[in-house]
Amino acid sequence: MASSNRLQLAESLLQEAVYQARSKQAAGIALGAAGSDPASGGCGLGAEPSRELELSERGQEIFHELWPRETPPTELDRIRGSMQEWVELQDAFDRKRNHYLRDFRKQNGFDRRSYTMDQAREFDDGLARINAELNLRLHEAAAKLLGD
Repeated sequence: MASSNRLQLAESLLQEAVYQARSKQAAGIALGAAGSDPASGGCGLGAEPSRELELSERGQEIFHELWPRETPPTELDRIRGSMQEWVELQDAFDRKRNHYLRDFRKQNGFDRRSYTMDQAREFDDGLARINAELNLRLHEAAAKLLGD
């Protein structure tokens, strides 16, 4: 069983992987490579997350904190696979959140100040549900990353 600190580090590592993937994805959108046409009804995230996993300097620091010794190639492959799974799952949650926001705003308007108390509560509750599920999945993915 992973310690709380180790689990938090694993969550941070997964988030770093997402940031790097988003960075590559954003570069692709900026270059027009990801099909980011707003008229297409997309959510602004492009076609899909980057599949090239490269860690930032901070990501490398976290990785070496979690695995201070040389990591065997098979373990490295397992770790990479877990990280890629998380990047893809995070992408799906980001799209789910963006679609929720888009659909809610289409139905209720973009100016949140004009929402009734019930609309504001529905808006907040919808986001809270998505974020709670995301946090639970992040925790599970971090445990899997650590091999727990």
